Amino acid sequence: MSKTQSNIYIKLLLCKQNICTKFSLLKQVSIKTIPNMIDDKIKEIRDFCVKNTNQSNIEKYSRYFKDGFDSYGIDNNIYQAQKELWIEKWHNEMTIENYLDLGDKLVKTGKFEEVSFAISFIQSKREDYTESTFDRVGCWFDFGIRNWGNTDVLCMLVLSSFLIDKIVDLKKLKEWTAADSQWKRRAVAVTLVELVKTGLKPSDAIAVIEPLMMDKSEYVQKGIGTLLRGLWKNYPTEIEHFLLKWKDKCGRLIIQYSTEKMDKEYRKKFRKAK
Repeated sequence: MSKTQSNIYIKLLLCKQNICTKFSLLKQVSIKTIPNMIDDKIKEIRDFCVKNTNQSNIEKYSRYFKDGFDSYGIDNNIYQAQKELWIEKWHNEMTIENYLDLGDKLVKTGKFEEVSFAISFIQSKREDYTESTFDRVGCWFDFGIRNWGNTDVLCMLVLSSFLIDKIVDLKKLKEWTAADSQWKRRAVAVTLVELVKTGLKPSDAIAVIEPLMMDKSEYVQKGIGTLLRGLWKNYPTEIEHFLLKWKDKCGRLIIQYSTEKMDKEYRKKFRKAK
């Protein structure tokens, strides 16, 4: 190797070493700053929520949540405006992983608006959804989602997108029928309600929800009934056949909700046999 080649080689090694050192430092800074970034946003969100607490709204909406309504009572227009502001402001700063970390902390409080913000933030990253995202969001039912309101919004805005975009299949959703959380079990049916609009077939829906037909939770039963009512509009024969099969065994709220759009006399055929 000539002296010139040797000098060039040494310079390349030094350059590579400098790049690696800078990358290592940047990585260390990133690891240190991400938790701080999440904590800063948690504080900003909670300061906003506390500042906009409205007791009259809490009392107004509590009647729709008989099991309790843990909320700040923020006016919806104020909430929506702030949500959009943050999503736009943080678009380039926050990755979906960052939002999942943030969401975990927000959801754990059980506060209605904090859970709602977590849902909206994840919705804004739909293009980055993966199967692991679905699993991670599903864990929110295990430690923070405690009412039908947050459950249904999560189903409509986020969970249904995983199926519509074919990121997960119906078998994956069906796994939730064995969940301990009644809200996670309810989510199975409510997520499918959104798919009715995209041509969900009765046979596919029934294959998923049938394990829940004996579920004792009124919220699960109402979710199933709502789904079957939506399917009945386009597939009356198939849904009525299914209801006749289960009418003497399943929860009465399933029958009540699924038949409420039928003629009063006609729906008597779905009464439980004495």
